[in-house]
Amino acid sequence: MMQVKIRHMTESKMMQNAKDVLRLLGLCAVVVAVQAQAQSPGGQQASSPASGPSTGNSSSAVASAQQNLYGASGDNGAKVTQDSFKGSIMTGTATSGVFDLSLDDAIQRGLRQNLGLILQTSAQKYSNGQRLEELQALLPTVTANASIEVEQINIAAYGLKFPGVPSIFGPFQVVDFRAYLTQNLFNVSALKNYLSAKHNFEGAKLTAEDARDLVVLTVGNAYLLCIADGARIEAVTAELATSKVSLDQAVAAHDAGTSPKLDVLRAQVDYQNEEQSLISAKNNLEKDKLALARTIGLPLDQQFRLTDLEPFQPLNHVDPQTAFQQALKSRKDLQAAAETVKGANDEKTSAWAYQLPVVSFSGDYGDQGTTAAHSHGTFTATGQVSVPVLQLAKTHGQEQVAEAQFEQARDKLSDQVQQVNQDVRDSLLDIETAAKLVESTHSNVDLANEALSEAQQRFHAGISDNLPVSQAQSQTEQANDQYISALYQHNIAKLSLARALGVAQTNYKDYLGGK
Repeated sequence: MMQVKIRHMTESKMMQNAKDVLRLLGLCAVVVAVQAQAQSPGGQQASSPASGPSTGNSSSAVASAQQNLYGASGDNGAKVTQDSFKGSIMTGTATSGVFDLSLDDAIQRGLRQNLGLILQTSAQKYSNGQRLEELQALLPTVTANASIEVEQINIAAYGLKFPGVPSIFGPFQVVDFRAYLTQNLFNVSALKNYLSAKHNFEGAKLTAEDARDLVVLTVGNAYLLCIADGARIEAVTAELATSKVSLDQAVAAHDAGTSPKLDVLRAQVDYQNEEQSLISAKNNLEKDKLALARTIGLPLDQQFRLTDLEPFQPLNHVDPQTAFQQALKSRKDLQAAAETVKGANDEKTSAWAYQLPVVSFSGDYGDQGTTAAHSHGTFTATGQVSVPVLQLAKTHGQEQVAEAQFEQARDKLSDQVQQVNQDVRDSLLDIETAAKLVESTHSNVDLANEALSEAQQRFHAGISDNLPVSQAQSQTEQANDQYISALYQHNIAKLSLARALGVAQTNYKDYLGGK
């Protein structure tokens, strides 16, 4: 290490020179700070709610989108997991009444209370703190110190003896009031570390914005599941009423002596199966409402009803390539990944710059004397140039580590772009497929109801037993389940497309309502 030092102790005559030095340092600090400031998931087909949808089996589009966020956020001081978006920070207490909850209300509550978004906001603060820590290495550091020291010295203890001179000096007092300043004048590595931290902070801000889209997707999925549960309850209730009619017909025919006991037993089993299905459907709705409340910060004992039904609305043809280009401009997670690449590139430059000289200055100025009234100004000024001479292994090792991190960040960004392309195309395929399923299953429901009515009429007329009625009831139940599932899949696919395009927070109404 080579050092160049200048040290002077003087009285009032040199004070003006010291002030000039400090003024120059302050100007250098401002210049350095200004320069530093100037450089400063795939969606797939949703799970079917036919047998009572549950947020425990949420669509893979939601889970994949959330996983993309976690992979991009990195080690930012906050542990954001998939389960984070299922939780929230609860505010307030439950009221005695039942209030109406629209989809828009649920999403706005989620954007305020969802735990995943709150944790990601904390991660943004963490990254900002790291940025400020790196910035301090470029700014002047000033500290102050005040001391009063009383000493008594025995020079004989050091082997010093002088004739006629006492060996004990003191006690005497020294009062010192002093300010210390340090400043890096040339440190490329510190500058690049700051720029890297700044890019990471920008990436954390973009990731927090992207998390808002994921909250919309998560809350929207939970709300749509509850809608599907409600539709399932209505369908099973209607099926239960139909089973009751069939049971009454079988009992009446048996009492009239025109039908065997087997028909009554078969109809009774069908009726009890529908009762069990209704109990299960109601239970699923209550559980999914609890899951919805968890994502938006509602007290779990708060009673609420859903006011939006989100019926089927077709989505006009969307060109995949045009949609992909829109996603490249709108997706905040892609922008965050690009900032990560820039930060990794600055880290690579910083690792190389460790072998460059570092020019720094340190100095102090204060007032020193036996008392505050009997003191005099003193200062120290030190200029230093530090040059690494022999640490090749460390330097090359740091360069290789930084290079590997840069390549990883760059490759992840490249892959993430293709993942966004796949997200868009998967969502469009899901929308197209679900729309066809809605049309087909709706027709099946009409046909199954017609077949059930025909079987009931034949049984009532005594043309056949009630086995065809039982079979027709099962087919009707299956058709209703498939229709409800197709509606849910179509809505969640449209919501997933909004997320894939990066516009879920601002345009989710347009996509759920069709275009």
